[in-house]
Amino acid sequence: MSTATANVDPNVDHSGPTTPPRRRSQRLTTLFGRQPLGMALAAPYLVFLAVVFAYPLGLAVYMSFHHYFFTAPGAQVARPFVGLENYKTALSDPAVQRSFLNVVEFLVINVPLTVVLALVLASALNGAARGRTFLRVSYYVPYVTASVAVVAVWLFMFSSAGVVNQLLGPLAPSPSWLVNSTLAMPVIAIFVTWKQLGFFILLYLAALQSVPKELYEAASVDGSGKFRSFMNVTVPGVRPATTLVVILATITGANLFTEPYLLTNGGGPIGASASPVLVMYQKGIEQGSPDVAAAIGVILVIGVLGISLINRYLLERD
Repeated sequence: MSTATANVDPNVDHSGPTTPPRRRSQRLTTLFGRQPLGMALAAPYLVFLAVVFAYPLGLAVYMSFHHYFFTAPGAQVARPFVGLENYKTALSDPAVQRSFLNVVEFLVINVPLTVVLALVLASALNGAARGRTFLRVSYYVPYVTASVAVVAVWLFMFSSAGVVNQLLGPLAPSPSWLVNSTLAMPVIAIFVTWKQLGFFILLYLAALQSVPKELYEAASVDGSGKFRSFMNVTVPGVRPATTLVVILATITGANLFTEPYLLTNGGGPIGASASPVLVMYQKGIEQGSPDVAAAIGVILVIGVLGISLINRYLLERD
């Protein structure tokens, strides 16, 4: 046996260079994260987001820059690139302009009202000793109830011969609430606030659990009453939740559709309660202009994103 053969260790693999285990582990961590099981569990939702949100948004952007129209399945037709023409058509349409002004009016009423009522009621529920569960369920029931059923109740209450007008008597507005161009959108804003209030109350209730009770005790020792403790302890303590509530309420309000469609028979009177999403439906489905409707949708997404970023900056800055 030669000396070279005798010095070879049979337990060592001399087949060639291999990837060190540490480097291989780093590559797997970079690809799948530190918890591959978590990525596996999140994968179905990522696919859901891609199919339900990312792909439609990309298609809407494509449609907004082309002369796009619906055809029979499998039909091959030319859809030429038109640049910003659809955006010019959308922005010059009085109905579209009115719809954006309507949604701004809606957000001005709905978002502050939602934040104030949700925080006040959540604070009251958090300190309630009796009936807490019953009250939480009572506030949450309208949120989970079908909009069509709840709308029927509000139509009964706010119609010309409804309960509200009968109670007000000569003080009732004329024309009535939902056919009044001035009052239609405020009524819808109050309706949406009432319907969705339970969800935002739950968000604030969860945030209140993380506010240390010692802060309230210290404020009490310093002579602060309930109102000062609320303003100096509760409001700053739930600021992250307030940011979330404002952003969610803004997104929900900007996508307003069901309420004006059902309450005011499609955005009446004369477009006074029409929302951009409702106008998108009318343009794209009823009038056969999906390219213009897509342009309205892209403008709406950009606007909501900008408002959300501004709200986050204003609410989270020191």
